[in-house]
Amino acid sequence: MQPQGRYIARMSQDTTLTRLPILIAPNPVLKAKARRVTDSDADVVRAIVPRMLAAMYDAPGIGLAAPQIGLSLRLAVIDIQRDGARQPMVLVNPEIIAASKEMAPREEGCLSLPGQYAEVTRPVQVKVRYLDAQAIRQEIEADGLLATCLQHEIDHLDGVLFVDHLSALKRNILMRKLAKEQRLKAAG
Repeated sequence: MQPQGRYIARMSQDTTLTRLPILIAPNPVLKAKARRVTDSDADVVRAIVPRMLAAMYDAPGIGLAAPQIGLSLRLAVIDIQRDGARQPMVLVNPEIIAASKEMAPREEGCLSLPGQYAEVTRPVQVKVRYLDAQAIRQEIEADGLLATCLQHEIDHLDGVLFVDHLSALKRNILMRKLAKEQRLKAAG
């Protein structure tokens, strides 16, 4: 059992959690820069993190930032599930403090742009500083999928979507396709 942390109680497999709706682009909340989490936000963060994880796993996805659920806080959850086992990370006020000069493309998708994928070129390696679920300062050096996921979620906290890294033509094609699919879905 994980001890109770400052931001979250132990991670439960509670399936009774109310499902959080994930905002779909072009919702304006997704384009706004999120504010830093402060001590006064501890109760909100403690309450929302298990629900964010449940929404991410249910979607299914490997990362979810608070703005994607309409909460303008610098908070994200990630789980790339290495070896098929859940290993959730909670990132409070994450920041990239170093990035490699070497860049590489990787296909990305996003829970806020369902069904849309494109190659995005990002630094191959990053070093990220953040507070964990127990409000302990951490640093992680990452490459591969984890590095991409960290950069993607931190972008969300800055109001940047993965399509913002594409050419205007590619971005417009994806956004029109998403809008059409959302209209068809709504029409049922």
